[in-house]
Amino acid sequence: MATTDYAQYLALDRILNAQNVKSDVHDELLFIIIHQTKELWLKQIIAELLFAKQMVQSDMPNGAYKNLARVSRIQTVMSASWDVLSTMTPADYSGFRDGLGTSSGFQSAQFRRMEFLLGLKENSHLSNHSAEDSAILKEALEGPSLWDDANAALVRAGLLAEGEMAVQQRTEVHIPDIAVEEAWLKVYRDTEKWWDLYQLAEKLVDIDDSLASWRHKHALTVERIIGAKRGTGGSAGVSYLLGTVRKRCFPELWSLRTKM
Repeated sequence: MATTDYAQYLALDRILNAQNVKSDVHDELLFIIIHQTKELWLKQIIAELLFAKQMVQSDMPNGAYKNLARVSRIQTVMSASWDVLSTMTPADYSGFRDGLGTSSGFQSAQFRRMEFLLGLKENSHLSNHSAEDSAILKEALEGPSLWDDANAALVRAGLLAEGEMAVQQRTEVHIPDIAVEEAWLKVYRDTEKWWDLYQLAEKLVDIDDSLASWRHKHALTVERIIGAKRGTGGSAGVSYLLGTVRKRCFPELWSLRTKM
């Protein structure tokens, strides 16, 4: 039987040597590790979402509960990482910021893929990535999102008409759709009858909740470190980040609460 030790199994030689600092500023290592860790967690989130989509498409939403709960827990961990990064002062960051060039978290292909898989789809984001990443993002952009899958489950349950479901197949930011909202409202008004769909909806709201918290903490951390300056990749910086806090992947699950 071949032996594999801890370091070999985890490929620690590659992971622990992947932090290529470009300055002698102590805090640059922290900055790199925070963002590399975020990308690893995004990889896991994407894997969980792809599995959850399969379960929902197969009318087994209960099989996705654990995976969706895991996504929201990962998002909580990612939010907490901003608390670690916020120990870095403006003076610390300015010491190595020039070495970042035009690199920016705005260019994270995995973050955009996660958004697309959840249902937040904007064509304009494709231009910020390599040809290889753009091909993967285009597939997620044009394919059904998890929100599309959830609404298709409503169609199969007789709660939403096929034509009304087609409205959700769009490639821009969602706004609440009345027909979809009414269909989910039926689920929330008779949770015993539609328990599996109700639990699915609440798991989706957990993800939206956690994602909004992550965005808010991100914006606060950026404002604390660079104020209102533009981002390294040319984005508007904190003003752009604050504008994303109100985004919802599953808007009808929020708007229906006013009608309960």
